[in-house]
Amino acid sequence: MNLTSEQQAILDGKSGETLAKVMETMVRYGELFGATSMEKITSDYNHLVTSFGLKALKPVYNLLDQLIEAGAVSQQKFSADPRPMDKNVPSNFIQNFVFNNFMYTRQEDYEKQLQKLGLMADDAFTCTCYMNEVGNTPEMGDVLSWSESSAVVYANSVLGARCNRNSGIIDIMGSIVGYVPKFGFLTDEGRKAKWIVEIQTTKKPEAQLLGSAVGMKVMEDVPYIIGLDKWLDGKLDDAAKTYLKDFGAATASNGAVGLYHVENITPEAVSMGRDLIAEGAQVYVIDDAELQRVYDSYPVIWKNKDAKPKLCFMGCPHMSLEQLKSWTDKVNESLQKFGNKKVVIPTVFTASPGVIKEFKKTPYAQKLSDAGVILSYICPLMYMNNPMSEKMPVITSSNKLRTYTSARYYTDDEILEQITKGGR
Repeated sequence: MNLTSEQQAILDGKSGETLAKVMETMVRYGELFGATSMEKITSDYNHLVTSFGLKALKPVYNLLDQLIEAGAVSQQKFSADPRPMDKNVPSNFIQNFVFNNFMYTRQEDYEKQLQKLGLMADDAFTCTCYMNEVGNTPEMGDVLSWSESSAVVYANSVLGARCNRNSGIIDIMGSIVGYVPKFGFLTDEGRKAKWIVEIQTTKKPEAQLLGSAVGMKVMEDVPYIIGLDKWLDGKLDDAAKTYLKDFGAATASNGAVGLYHVENITPEAVSMGRDLIAEGAQVYVIDDAELQRVYDSYPVIWKNKDAKPKLCFMGCPHMSLEQLKSWTDKVNESLQKFGNKKVVIPTVFTASPGVIKEFKKTPYAQKLSDAGVILSYICPLMYMNNPMSEKMPVITSSNKLRTYTSARYYTDDEILEQITKGGR
């Protein structure tokens, strides 16, 4: 690793033993991936994936105590992934007993540690930190030290920032020392597409289903997507950003995509076009039949495959303000159609605290509440990690939640009918 004099001085302990260890960690991390230099972080804020006070993470808490004691705190304020619990989300006595006594026993103490390290605000917990309502939106070209796969792929693709798919703790290490190793998505070559994905569907493809198909095909490679722009009205507006949020999360969880380019839509594809495609790129054609094949391939791991759903989660990653508004209208229109006043399956819409705050200023909030939908800041995945929750028949339109838990995937239209129609 070729270090600058400033970086070498930190590694040599000129800024203290603790900071030297942090720099050594980042150097070793970079060397594993062939990095020969370090890149200065240029974003105003960082984002951490580890937001949950799991009992099993004792070594993490000890490490953070050492960092705090040495004054080795983040050079950037940061947001973190969603909180794992919310008393407003339906759960029974046994579930709560497991949550509070065996799982998230360190939540309160851990959040105090995060505040000392540089948490943006007491409620800066969300996987969609890049939304305007949260205030952690990088600029194009910014170098980041983020983790959380859905946030990283969004920052790289939709915002044009530069960040690798870091793991938890590596994210805060980079932010503390102010540098990250230069490899992968931090390089021009690493941002080139090894796949051309041609969209040939007869209607707008479901974002989560399309992302799943792409992720499972290209895995960790970069895809250049052709033909999706016509379904996004040829512009990167709020609706397109919301669509790409969900699409990207599915590519990152069903595969390991950290960056994608959408022709005529995402910033680098707009500025560089097909020059982003690497020589010898493979081609993947997605039509209606291919999406159906992918949908049909999903396993149902409920003990009783015909069980009646007991809970529905929407918002993994967290819903946008635009989604909350549009889904409020959809739910109310569908309830009226089927002659119901409230959702017939307990339903939770999740969003960041900042988005929820703005949503509650609108008339939509009361309409959603009247329809019986619960609005929460929770992380559905953390809720489903409870063994008692895992046994529940839970439905979702999130391919990320489907991939990591026992939740069963349905398209948006299928979810809408199930939560508003029921057995009538």
